[in-house]
Amino acid sequence: MNKKKSVTMLQKYLTEEIRIDFKACLYFFCMVFFYSMYCISRGTWEASIIYMAEMIAINYIMGYIQVYLMDNFDEADTYRVKEIMKTLVCSGIYVVVSLLCGWFDRSPLVTLLYFAYMVVCYICVFLSYKVKRDIDSKLLMEDLRKYKEGNGIHDKGN
Repeated sequence: MNKKKSVTMLQKYLTEEIRIDFKACLYFFCMVFFYSMYCISRGTWEASIIYMAEMIAINYIMGYIQVYLMDNFDEADTYRVKEIMKTLVCSGIYVVVSLLCGWFDRSPLVTLLYFAYMVVCYICVFLSYKVKRDIDSKLLMEDLRKYKEGNGIHDKGN
């Protein structure tokens, strides 16, 4: 195999690290939005930098857990019982951390709303990844068709 064309272990590692960075930023944005709305609902326009640092830290930790221990379930092809259970576990972990850190003043109602919000966020992320994959597949198939046409290769039976 040509070494220049094969994917190296470093490239595989970097791909996973980029995936984790992207997840951390994506879920961090979701969390900061909820936290910001919570602050505004309480009549304040100020947010705790310490809370946001805790949020990004837990998002990186959860990114590693999701990628290396939970089979990247939010990027799965289907969203079935296994993915739902992992969504509930991850959302539950975020809730526990929010309670330990006091992000929402340990309010039971806000904590319950936060749990439901994180579940919805996971579902939206899954749908976003699915739509992107579907579009990427169509684009690849179009590129393949153009390549075949340009090189005089024709599908038999299609």
